[in-house]
Amino acid sequence: MRFEFSRGSSQRGDRFFPSHQQSNDQVAAIDMQSNSSATTNKNQPQTSHTSTSRSSDSGEACGGGNKWASKLLSECARAISEKDSSKIHHLLWMLNELASPYGDCDQKLASYFLQALFCKATDSGQRCFKTLATVAEKSHSFDSARKLILKFQEVSPWTTFGHVASNGAILEALDGESKLHIIDISNTFCTQWPTLLEALATRNDETPRLKLTVVVTAGIVKSVMKEVGQRMEKFARLMGVPFEFNVISGLNHIGELTKEGLGVREDEAVAINCVGALRRVEVDERSSVIQLLRSLSPRVVTIVEEEADFSSSRYDFVRCFEECLRFYTLYFEMLEESFVPTSNERLMLERESSRNIVRVLACDEENGGGECERRERGIQWSGRLREAFSPVGFSDDVVDDVRALLKRYKSGWALVLAQGDNHESGIYLTWKEEPVVWASAWKP
Repeated sequence: MRFEFSRGSSQRGDRFFPSHQQSNDQVAAIDMQSNSSATTNKNQPQTSHTSTSRSSDSGEACGGGNKWASKLLSECARAISEKDSSKIHHLLWMLNELASPYGDCDQKLASYFLQALFCKATDSGQRCFKTLATVAEKSHSFDSARKLILKFQEVSPWTTFGHVASNGAILEALDGESKLHIIDISNTFCTQWPTLLEALATRNDETPRLKLTVVVTAGIVKSVMKEVGQRMEKFARLMGVPFEFNVISGLNHIGELTKEGLGVREDEAVAINCVGALRRVEVDERSSVIQLLRSLSPRVVTIVEEEADFSSSRYDFVRCFEECLRFYTLYFEMLEESFVPTSNERLMLERESSRNIVRVLACDEENGGGECERRERGIQWSGRLREAFSPVGFSDDVVDDVRALLKRYKSGWALVLAQGDNHESGIYLTWKEEPVVWASAWKP
């Protein structure tokens, strides 16, 4: 099936791709969905689109009212699954008229999911994803990454929740050891580690030596790791912590890691930290990667993953779409209520989400195409991890630290203990009573 739309009169033709990359008809069609809505928004009030539209700073829940975006998007996903070309074309056109990455929350959801649905309908997901990733890498810098991360951590505990929980578990597991080796598989620009260095510097006993080995699996992170490493080394000197920093990059997947390549020594107490890393492993390879982690003989393995299931439904497009829409509706709602409407950082996070949405919904993983984005829920990860590890419950001190962290943010956030085994299988960050992030600790 092939779908094309006319560009219309809008001049903002670089929403998703730079102009020199827009010679392909399908890429142009993906791009134009934001152009026509931008023109419409200039000339009409947002409420003219539909009675359920609202301004982005209205305070109403994302997708509020009649949730027109969710309804239209879901109907389009079903049409694609049923290969109803007439209905697909009609719904893509309708969504194109209503969507805008600069509108209210419904319009944003429509914009980014429309892109993925168009790619799915035209079998152009791999090319679109690679182009989006390349554009993001070219515009990436240490300063922009640092500003984005710090602002996100300031307004939301989405990332800091996992950092505090994992750091607490690592410090407790390695307490009293003189040579520490943390293997960080996370793509989080080392933002987790300054607080851990501070904790090591204030220990009552002799300050231990810390080796930090960062495994980089995303090109967008690799480009700034030299600067990150220099800053980490400078901060460690300031804290008086003997420190060694190593980066491992160029891997096709985590399964290529080896004990020798990581430089693990017999006299080191090893901790492995995985934040959002396991979801990037292909589903069929996850058990072998978990066994690989066990072979490194760690004292503790900390796992932090977002709470969604894009795995069990990966062969059922409509089910996977509905779960993806559910998760990102929550995420966009959180961003809307955390940032001011004009925030550049919010727009950057939304664009990052758009790449992930395309990756999940429109890319055939059997043909390759970069990172996997098949999230699983905490209970699913627990089942996998129990094949090689035993759960380590977070101590009361760590739980108290996380709860103290959440008090720094707006209302709506909470910590919930996993049910059934004295919360040994982890803790959840919830947003308005919906679990969004899962953190856990494990030992061989």
